Amino acid sequence: MTYKAIALNPENPLQFIVLHKPIPYPRGYDLLVEVKAVSVNPIDTKIRQNAKKNGLHKPRVLGWDASGIVLSIGSLVRNFKPGDTVFYAGDITRPGSNATHQLVDSRITGYKPKKLNWAQAAALPLTALTAWEGLFDRLHLNNNDVNKKLLIIGGAGGVGSLAIPFAKLCSTVEVIATASREKSIQWCINRGANIVINHTKMPESLTRYHIDQIDYIFCLNNIDEHWPDMCKLISPQGKICTIVENDAPLSFEEIKRKSVSLHFEFMYTRSLFHTPDLSRQGKILNHISQMIDQGKITTSLKKELYGLNIDTLSKAHELVLEGHMCGKAVIVY
Repeated sequence: MTYKAIALNPENPLQFIVLHKPIPYPRGYDLLVEVKAVSVNPIDTKIRQNAKKNGLHKPRVLGWDASGIVLSIGSLVRNFKPGDTVFYAGDITRPGSNATHQLVDSRITGYKPKKLNWAQAAALPLTALTAWEGLFDRLHLNNNDVNKKLLIIGGAGGVGSLAIPFAKLCSTVEVIATASREKSIQWCINRGANIVINHTKMPESLTRYHIDQIDYIFCLNNIDEHWPDMCKLISPQGKICTIVENDAPLSFEEIKRKSVSLHFEFMYTRSLFHTPDLSRQGKILNHISQMIDQGKITTSLKKELYGLNIDTLSKAHELVLEGHMCGKAVIVY
């Protein structure tokens, strides 16, 4: 038996090609999943754009955000069985979910929320894990943060769309998000932001609310552009977390004088290095799944496309590259 996958063409990585490969057999902690939907993230477009420079020698299947049905399990799996419905972000060292079937480690997999359909569930794992780890594993937000303020730079994107409600529900910080268009401003408000400001004039905008210091900053885009304002706004002994890398050298003089801690969040660290706490990702996804079924969190799905084919996947990549969409784009198979 074979399965279908859409992969990068090694002869021209900006093109996709269709593959038909034998269905793999799950071993160890693996689940064999029949994929029902996949969302497209900036990491997909970044890997595609850099594939030629990084030397792509064979077809590569992208896609690390999916929902589906467990077909079979490896010998070490104890928490899933065939027929279970799951969602996950996967592992960038393995073939992705732009395919009808995929192997994924059960320890980084969660039970799909019962209230959500395939598309709504597939919109969540990567951004939900990134948001949760950034807020609670890196910045260490908690319920003792009364009168403290969190600034989320890029509140309307996939990660920001979940970071806002996570911070509101699981800590006591005041949530400030940045957005520039009327649609994205309203999106942030609807997700639970207390204040929404323009990212181009952050200090000036915050002055109107009598705010001149921020305790926590979660930077979700363009750290080079925002770094001077971040250094100015962060409070002494405050914390900064970023999910984006800088293109130019950053000056640390001001945050050094303030004893500010700087954290990086890369959601794939645990699976990439097989850290001892690898299974934490599965636990986070299950916790988020429960929150969704309890009506506390809603999906960040914004756009649905249909069919596992080259045209649909190309369109989804275009939507992400445009950078104007609130929430997530998902392909339903």
